[in-house]
Amino acid sequence: MLGGLLLAGETTMTAAAQDAFDTARKRMLDEIVQQTRETQRETGRATLSPRVMAAMAKVPRQRFVSEKDELRAYDNRPLSIGSGQTISQPFIVALMTDLMEIKPSDRVLEIGTGSGYQAAILAELAATVYTIEIVEALGKLAAERFEKHGYRNIVARIDDGYKGWPEHAPFDSIMVTAAAREVPQPLIDQLKPGGRLVIPVGSQSGAQTLYLIEKRPDGTTTRRAVLGVQFVPLTDRKGKQQ
Repeated sequence: MLGGLLLAGETTMTAAAQDAFDTARKRMLDEIVQQTRETQRETGRATLSPRVMAAMAKVPRQRFVSEKDELRAYDNRPLSIGSGQTISQPFIVALMTDLMEIKPSDRVLEIGTGSGYQAAILAELAATVYTIEIVEALGKLAAERFEKHGYRNIVARIDDGYKGWPEHAPFDSIMVTAAAREVPQPLIDQLKPGGRLVIPVGSQSGAQTLYLIEKRPDGTTTRRAVLGVQFVPLTDRKGKQQ
């Protein structure tokens, strides 16, 4: 009888926890909608794509943070994931994803896997996501999460992402989730004509700006400042910002 009571209690707790996550996720989506409206003048976007919002609603963010932060997973703010890295604010995740305008047939490159959450969002929208993480511990943990949660269309690698992934180029779009001093030329080179690169640029201690870079058919690019942001730096293996 005691075992049966414990099992019933555990089931109830699981259902209650799921209800709490569902409520928190809905609040997160509402806050993304509100912040999108508030930043419309800077971003040029009054709303985000329904496909992007559906991906944000589907991916279980609590599975991509530490256990101690699960109850805060849907807060609209960044959270530490260890090794001096963070999981980005949900609004920024949604905005950067929306800027890429991903089609179901696209091949996407992400620089900076981190917890794996952003890659999982991209994987809901693209045919294949290639993602690179320079911090070995984070890269291994993210790969385990992809396997556990069935993300078969994510290809992960532990390496310096500054030079991209030329073996799988060209890409329909590229996202960088850490701030570079300047836009890495290898990433522009690996972008398809008509493709989009979304990247924060700026110093580690100073101002940073999120940019949308589009590649014309002739190989030249346009650059548009989207929003002021604050990201961890894009570093080399020695920890120096690139």
